[in-house]
Amino acid sequence: MRRLILALFLLAALPVAAQNRPADLQPLPDVPPPPPGVSDDALEPQVTIVQHGDTKEEEYRVNGKLYMVKVTPPGGGTPYYLIDSRGDGTWARQESMDKGISVPMWVIGHF
Repeated sequence: MRRLILALFLLAALPVAAQNRPADLQPLPDVPPPPPGVSDDALEPQVTIVQHGDTKEEEYRVNGKLYMVKVTPPGGGTPYYLIDSRGDGTWARQESMDKGISVPMWVIGHF
């Protein structure tokens, strides 16, 4: 009995499924080029490597503003990160970039 009811529902749904199919498919327009003045190089962070004895520091900057430092201790120790998440100069240490939940924080505009 259940199979008969299922078959009737499927038969009733066929005309509805045929109506939702578009008749003529058109290709999508080409992607417009980015606006002038915006390049991929402006979005890439600038990385500066500084050696302090055996300690290696990698400084990450965007638009000249330092936002993260990766510190590798001497002897190939486990690297850790110093992150300025608010942009106010308060640095927080993270042992790994995989730990915790990082809430997206983008700068929308400067006033």
